[in-house]
Amino acid sequence: MRMYGYLKEPYQCNSTTMIYKVMIHEIEEIGAYIYYYTSKDAIFSSYDSFVDDIDTALEEFEHEIDEQGWIKIDEPLPYCQHDCILPIRVKGRKDGCPQWGQYEILSDGQWIEYNL
Repeated sequence: MRMYGYLKEPYQCNSTTMIYKVMIHEIEEIGAYIYYYTSKDAIFSSYDSFVDDIDTALEEFEHEIDEQGWIKIDEPLPYCQHDCILPIRVKGRKDGCPQWGQYEILSDGQWIEYNL
């Protein structure tokens, strides 16, 4: 299960970076990843952490998510980035020849080039 939410108030991640949005991605029988986004419009996360279970992740943000609440989204498609809300994958990853730093997005049933 994946869900994301916007923070009521951004918080300071380090001396130069603010976090505006988080995603929780539960991986059954393993735990949950928390992805942190450095802008409201960020496509990819900038940081992540891992917790033993989804309840721990939810408790961390119990009072921090804005009035929209958690927005549930589908699991990522095969070979797609787990921290990305959109269906985006590294070019060539499906074929075993990843072209790191080059991406494609699923649009109208077709994989097309995606530029950051």
